[in-house]
Amino acid sequence: MFLRPHARNKDGKDHTYWSLVETVRTPDGPRQKTLCYLGELNSSAQARWMKTVEVFNEQGEAQQLKLFPSGVEPPAGDAQVARVLLNKVRLERTRQFGACWLGLELWKRLELDRFFEAAVDDEAAADVPWSRVAALLAVNRLCAPGSELALEQRWYPSTALDDLLGIEEGKINDTRLYRCLDRILPHKTKLERHLKAPLRRVVRSRIRRAAV
Repeated sequence: MFLRPHARNKDGKDHTYWSLVETVRTPDGPRQKTLCYLGELNSSAQARWMKTVEVFNEQGEAQQLKLFPSGVEPPAGDAQVARVLLNKVRLERTRQFGACWLGLELWKRLELDRFFEAAVDDEAAADVPWSRVAALLAVNRLCAPGSELALEQRWYPSTALDDLLGIEEGKINDTRLYRCLDRILPHKTKLERHLKAPLRRVVRSRIRRAAV
């Protein structure tokens, strides 16, 4: 393996782009195969790549090796080297993230986090703030509507909401969910007004623009 420079003139300036290539044998003779494009490199980045290539090639181009050979010892104390034993890598506790993250972003854009913090959070510190439990319930209704028991036992453990909401493990149960619904219900009218306010501002703004 070695680094190959590619010169290019762009907007009147000379640029040098680099790629990592290796020599392979073909029926037509030796050919160079591009492994990856590295883009423009400053002097320090180029030096690090050269050092890496030397490590993997042992003695320059004297012997072709795979990119990350297990039998080659990296330089001692090199902070740029990280070892990964692929036969010991495994995937654990896969969780839903994207839909939950989007649901929470919508929650924040509508300023519902602030609304419920003011409406249902007590002055005394609780194990889990009721405003976060309300967010959990809302995201569940958006992503996977179901009963509170199904939320607790099946859906919530399969999501990343514990990390996204900062809720400690074991703090969500159906009793807490039902109690949160009881706390939310008296604020139904205020919540409706809160959600109408942004729409009302948009309508008024468009009416003013149309009048002008």
